[in-house]
Amino acid sequence: MAPNHLSVREMREDEKPVVLEMLKAGVKDTENRVVLHALTRPPALLLLAAASSGLRFVLASFALALLLPVFLAVAAVKLGLRARWGSLPPPGGLGGPWVAVRGSGDVCGVLALAPGANLGEGARVTRLSVCRWHRRRGVGRRLLAFAESRARAWAGSIGEPRARLVVPVAVAAWGVAGLLEGCGYQAEGGWGCMGYTLVREFSKDL
Repeated sequence: MAPNHLSVREMREDEKPVVLEMLKAGVKDTENRVVLHALTRPPALLLLAAASSGLRFVLASFALALLLPVFLAVAAVKLGLRARWGSLPPPGGLGGPWVAVRGSGDVCGVLALAPGANLGEGARVTRLSVCRWHRRRGVGRRLLAFAESRARAWAGSIGEPRARLVVPVAVAAWGVAGLLEGCGYQAEGGWGCMGYTLVREFSKDL
């Protein structure tokens, strides 16, 4: 998409429903892959087997005892992902959220930032989602470049010696990971459960 056909500005009040649907759609695109990755790790399989064995003494149905822990685990992971990335972010110290808008006025991407928890951690991307019809048209790169410029300005305003941007990415979101690596970001740690990473953190010194 040509640069003059795309602008980034703060989200308006009447755009909240569109942005919320975009965030939910972005989570739905990856949540099943994250669930599959999480629940096929050996510790998770062991816990599910133990829960099923315990339920067999309580429930009369063997099939129900086998499937109920799986359904509950899937629901827990999906609800966690939707609560973290599928909802509108709270107001942060860096302003926003911002939306990418085409020349016709259509919202095609959303971005939100927040300060790092500790001094020196830089800024963090808390929401980054692009409408599926525009994902191969440079919207994600434009939003990422905007986030970097905001992170630099924020670091300068508080007197930090260096500007840094951190982007958390679900382990199964290969497209986003490829975009970040192509823009010079490096995977540095992350967080997960039972020793297995579910979210990787990509960072870049600006």
